[in-house]
Amino acid sequence: MVTLPRIAVVGSGPAGFYVTQQILKRSKEAKVDLYDRLPVPFGLVRYGVAPDHQDVKNCINQFTKTAKNPNVRFIGNVQLGRDVSLKQLKDAYHSVVLAYGADSDKEFGIPGESLRNVISARSFVGWYNGLPEDQGLVPDLSCEDVVVLGQGNVAIDVSRVLLKSVDVLKTSDITENALEILSKSRVKRVHLVGRRGPLQVAFTIKEFREMVKLPNATTLFRPEQLVGLESVIPSLKRQRVRLMQLIADTGRNNLTTVDCDKLFKVIFLRSPLEILGDSCVSGVKLSVNKLEGSDINSQHAVPTGEYESINCGMVLRSIGYRSRQVDESVPFDTKNCVALQQPGLYCAGWLANGPTGVILTTMAESFLVGEKVANDINEKIIDTSQSKPGSELILQSLHETGENVNILNFRKLIRK
Repeated sequence: MVTLPRIAVVGSGPAGFYVTQQILKRSKEAKVDLYDRLPVPFGLVRYGVAPDHQDVKNCINQFTKTAKNPNVRFIGNVQLGRDVSLKQLKDAYHSVVLAYGADSDKEFGIPGESLRNVISARSFVGWYNGLPEDQGLVPDLSCEDVVVLGQGNVAIDVSRVLLKSVDVLKTSDITENALEILSKSRVKRVHLVGRRGPLQVAFTIKEFREMVKLPNATTLFRPEQLVGLESVIPSLKRQRVRLMQLIADTGRNNLTTVDCDKLFKVIFLRSPLEILGDSCVSGVKLSVNKLEGSDINSQHAVPTGEYESINCGMVLRSIGYRSRQVDESVPFDTKNCVALQQPGLYCAGWLANGPTGVILTTMAESFLVGEKVANDINEKIIDTSQSKPGSELILQSLHETGENVNILNFRKLIRK
């Protein structure tokens, strides 16, 4: 009797699907069950990609092709550490792949961070994308100024959504609820604040170019913060040259607020010290920084002892995500907030590498993990000599505790 390899993949975002794809490609008999804490699959592709970036979501077509494989099963509304333990999964499967991502926010830990209308960018993105856990969010957009703390792609995304015409957003994947609230927005200026300089920005040229070309909005820099930028561009790595040149050109061309409805103001060398306000945010107190270090790629910001404040009615915190040890049995590096692999236990995506890179980065890394799992099966490193019950055991346990599990037959779902 042939024993079929049973694999549990925890997380049905890009990492989970790319790992599954490679397992099935290299181990034809393997059966993979995808578990997710959400009721539906695709993770950040569904709920984290900007609604006006529909092209980025094209990878869902590839995921659904993988999902049509009769050896794949999706089981939603099941959270590791809450509904099922890692030990239960290890008992039910020959191996387990953890790919549940990074769903916790980094925080500044400064006074005023809990004031009303201080919102994490992750929650704001989840709100306008329809993530169930963020649908109770009610952002107050009656103010004219919003401060976004952070200078990565997510910070650019939320800035663009706040400044973009509602008529254009209607053609995107944004939720009706978010569209209704944004249609009443009074936001005119978004201040994008970063603690270091232009050479250290985390956003990419694609996202920044969209802001530069945004109709009825002008991107402004403080000229003194771009001094010397063009002189170092020739020494930069190739992938940074075009972005820095665009920043320099934009700063030089947009020295005044031309005839436009809205402003996107990029501010460098500032760190938040306190979010001001009584019950609701009214401003942000910032430390004025300077850069130290001879290597421009690793310079760090240090306070000068000077301060400034920006008045605003809303603050979006966008300084990154972090993974959590959702089950005490998950081997976890608490310093770097990543999970660690063990024999029969694999990790992929942001949980394994930290919340960096784009979907293509995740694809390449997750392919390697999937190949490793399949090779370990084929080379008998993973012991498949004894049959494992797989999802049958897990579902029986969940049924006994009354959990509302969502099992999707992808082939029927896709035909609808």
